[in-house]
Amino acid sequence: MADATDVSLDGSFRRRMRRRIIGALAGVVVLGVLAFGGPLVWTWSVSSGHRFSRVPDAPDAPVAIVFGAQLQPDGKPKPFLAGRLDVAAALYRAGHVKAILVSGDGSGTSGNETAAMTRYLAARGVPAAKLVADPAGLDSYDTCVRAYQVYGVRRALLVSQEFHLPRAVALCRHVGIEADGVAGRCDDCRQMTLWRNRFREIPAGFKAAVDAVRDRPPVVSSPPDSSVSKALTS
Repeated sequence: MADATDVSLDGSFRRRMRRRIIGALAGVVVLGVLAFGGPLVWTWSVSSGHRFSRVPDAPDAPVAIVFGAQLQPDGKPKPFLAGRLDVAAALYRAGHVKAILVSGDGSGTSGNETAAMTRYLAARGVPAAKLVADPAGLDSYDTCVRAYQVYGVRRALLVSQEFHLPRAVALCRHVGIEADGVAGRCDDCRQMTLWRNRFREIPAGFKAAVDAVRDRPPVVSSPPDSSVSKALTS
């Protein structure tokens, strides 16, 4: 028969171990919140006051930067990208910008994003002389860094969907661009697609913060390019 003292000690040991396990799990949860929540707080706080949902409310800037996205099988922009390009064209027609820099993957799995973007804008009345393509904007961070380092952009309106704008604006401001964001439409987008991309911003925000802290160089390095300056003065 077990001694009562032994039983008491055994119960006390189990309670201590249970508290330690709960404490460890709580620590893991807190670290997870800080790891993923911290970057989101950074992107939203830095971009606060620099995001606009309508073209008429947008401030003026020399150039608009449109972030690329995947294309349809026929090589035309999907609704996400078409919505961004429609807003960029509207900004140009309204006189908010004088030139448009389209940035994306020129060798993407779905095709040449920047070539499709340029064709789309030209078909909607934006003069070819006012369009500049950066086919090495492989992600949002690279788009911002290359716009600053390669194309000499110092002030810009960024065009993307509303859930992407906090990250885009924070990154471009981090690299030295005085950036404001204007939300692109997505009239034909499915709700499931919209929600999937909203959730995607959680890990994407973490990556953006890591890239910013490291001041990571872009994947593709290029010499200075005067195309944006020429587009502004043409």
